[in-house]
Amino acid sequence: MTTSPRRSVWTAVLCWLTVLLEGYDLVALGATIPTLLKTHHLGFTAAGATLVATVSLIGVAVGAACVGPITDRFGRRGMLIGSVLLFSVFTLVTPLAPSVAVFAVLRFVAGLGLGACMPVALTTMSEHLPEHRRASASTVTMTGYHVGAVLTSVLALSAGTDNWHLLFYGGGTVGLLVVPVMWWKLPESAAFLAAKQEPAAEKIGLRDLLGARYRRTSLLVWTGSFMGLLLVYGLNTWLPQLMRTAGYPISTSVTLLLVLNAGGVLGLLVAGAVADRFGIKPVAVLWFGAGALLLAALSMRIGSSLLLNLVVLLTGVFVFSAQVLIFGYVAKTFPANARGTALGLTSAIGRLGSILGPFVTGALVTAGIAYPWGFWFFAAVAVLGLLAMLFVAGRVRTAGTAIVEEQPVGA
Repeated sequence: MTTSPRRSVWTAVLCWLTVLLEGYDLVALGATIPTLLKTHHLGFTAAGATLVATVSLIGVAVGAACVGPITDRFGRRGMLIGSVLLFSVFTLVTPLAPSVAVFAVLRFVAGLGLGACMPVALTTMSEHLPEHRRASASTVTMTGYHVGAVLTSVLALSAGTDNWHLLFYGGGTVGLLVVPVMWWKLPESAAFLAAKQEPAAEKIGLRDLLGARYRRTSLLVWTGSFMGLLLVYGLNTWLPQLMRTAGYPISTSVTLLLVLNAGGVLGLLVAGAVADRFGIKPVAVLWFGAGALLLAALSMRIGSSLLLNLVVLLTGVFVFSAQVLIFGYVAKTFPANARGTALGLTSAIGRLGSILGPFVTGALVTAGIAYPWGFWFFAAVAVLGLLAMLFVAGRVRTAGTAIVEEQPVGA
């Protein structure tokens, strides 16, 4: 089953925009936290900010865990549209919260929709491109995440501390504008439709993913995803505050968040192409290792503005794309009738890391020891991600049942 070139372009654009919304939303909270703490809006304290960041990510984890089996049963299109709609409505009303508790509840519900968005979008894109381009399918789509983060950083700098609510109004409005376009232009996945036409096709669920056939792959990619998303969310949520703790001005701290995510975009474009050529596993191991070294370097006070920006840029290049390569590995490993479930669970387990990262960093901030311990903590996490991908099988499962060695393109 094929899709017309025009509809194929719409699929790529809409999946990219969906992921952009997640990047935008996460950095909206990260860029807002210093202002909420400084102005004591609604009585916000460091503990209250940690609570909001944590429950928001719990919602994202629950959404990611629940969406996979539903997507594999009912399709990608409807779930993607519904997820974007849920996220957009509750993001739009977040600034209207009358208390910290209500603010947290609204972030939790928005997180349910947001958590479902990424695995469905990645599943759709992985089925949109040929198998040998599964790494690029994930990394190119995920550039939307960091473009969204960069846009939020620019908007945060423009809005200033008095207009932080514009960050949430903007994200919710854009999401609501995307929904009708999705309804009109987004086709159902051809791979999903083909699988539905084969009633005798093997059904694979959570029990099977933990069975002898898939257990090693599942546990290791879940571990790698946990560590990777811990890094992504921990850095994006608390980097401005970590840099303020280190003595950098607040304007520099927010600017570094922009630089970090600009590096993320560059790294994704490079990592996908390199992984398609040389294999996803070795590139993921290399990327996690480089990220660990750079994070350790940030634990030292850097006097040169140029050098500081370069180190943060390279940190974004390696750390953020290392995590996304795991999604590419999963998309290439599992067959179509289990791909949504596998990616959803990999994302959901990773979301547990995304909850722990801001929580631990927030605790370090509250205790007054975030710098340099926050960066040492992140460097250790990157090493654990490296070890997970180092021991994952250097083999992938194709659309059929046979397992074949992962080969670079042209091998």
